[in-house]
Amino acid sequence: MTTRSPLAPATFPALPEIAGVTRRVARAQYKNWDRCDLTYVELAPGTTVAGVFTRNVCCSSEVELGREQIKGGKGRALIVNAGNSNAFTGYRGREAVEAIMEQVAAHLGCDAKDVFVSSTGVIGVPLPKDKARAGVAAALTAEPCSWEAAAETIGTTDTFAKGAAASAIVGDRTVHVAGIVKGSGMIAPDMATMLGYIFTDAAVAPALLQDMLREATGGSFNAITVDSDTSTSDTVLLFATGQAGGATLTTRDDPGADALYAAIRAVALDLAHQVVRDGEGASKFIEIEVSGATSDDSAKRVALAIANSPLVKTAIAGEDANWGRVVMAVGKAGEPADRDRLAIRFGDHWVAKDGLPVEGYDEAPVAAHLKGQDIRIGADLGLGDGCATVWTCDLTHGYISINADYRS
Repeated sequence: MTTRSPLAPATFPALPEIAGVTRRVARAQYKNWDRCDLTYVELAPGTTVAGVFTRNVCCSSEVELGREQIKGGKGRALIVNAGNSNAFTGYRGREAVEAIMEQVAAHLGCDAKDVFVSSTGVIGVPLPKDKARAGVAAALTAEPCSWEAAAETIGTTDTFAKGAAASAIVGDRTVHVAGIVKGSGMIAPDMATMLGYIFTDAAVAPALLQDMLREATGGSFNAITVDSDTSTSDTVLLFATGQAGGATLTTRDDPGADALYAAIRAVALDLAHQVVRDGEGASKFIEIEVSGATSDDSAKRVALAIANSPLVKTAIAGEDANWGRVVMAVGKAGEPADRDRLAIRFGDHWVAKDGLPVEGYDEAPVAAHLKGQDIRIGADLGLGDGCATVWTCDLTHGYISINADYRS
């Protein structure tokens, strides 16, 4: 990993062990680097699974297969490769994924369709079957590793390992939720936005698990953007091992279901924020809140127009209180808006209302807010009750440097 992002947390969080989840890492050497690049997670028999995937139509074979696999609702293993996305690789890419699935399935004595595979890295290079076979073989017999090691291994341009955890009371017992994610660039909400894996020891039926993940995704992974680009490999999987015991949750009305959902959403939101804090070249974490829209969906589209504007993002990078760029982004979003009802704020300071600069506007407190690392921008459209919040980062020269040299 490169120089640690200035927005990174001080340390990797303490994540609980999830019964029925065993992690291992190995070196497949998909790129010329001196590090582990393959994470293997073994899951207890009976584990259920849910998933959300990219809508990019040039997706990888891993995504195509994953969409079909989650219909079965069962998971016994997860393999994640870093350094090669195996996307846009035709039948050769699919054959490589199927070979990995069969290799792991033979080791575990399970059905190949219960083995999930994800890949991340350079597009257009078929996953080398010999390296994949050797890497998987090494992972299957490696010593169990920490959450942090598993998270570090799946990273590409990430500058820090990302993890989060929460707990909930379900019935008469405490259940745990833990997750890891990789992501730094090619980040935009179109579910998913990177590679993310969440695990719980609760017992949850597949249909309910899918419902929980889809809902949690809307306000977390689908509410962040770094550069407006949606990857060919984006995947988030949620596994429930059931090892905590107790009755299986089947509906949102079951005792403890809402508490478990809240824990899953908390982990998803924490992980999503960490992806933005590791945005390529980022120096500012930006929260954008839009209110007064005609609907929540309209508010979200306006918020994303602001978040994805290069002019807004570079202004924040330069600590320039150029609120006119926010006005521009609202107006270009293609959503209902009225110039003479629009209000803009930075932090807690309103800079414009009713289509005009605030009378007696003092830029000093706004400038002070922009010198911090956590920036808040608000836009009230004055049209209705619709609201939404999204998160992004600034745009600096660092983003260009990272992506200009990515393949090398």
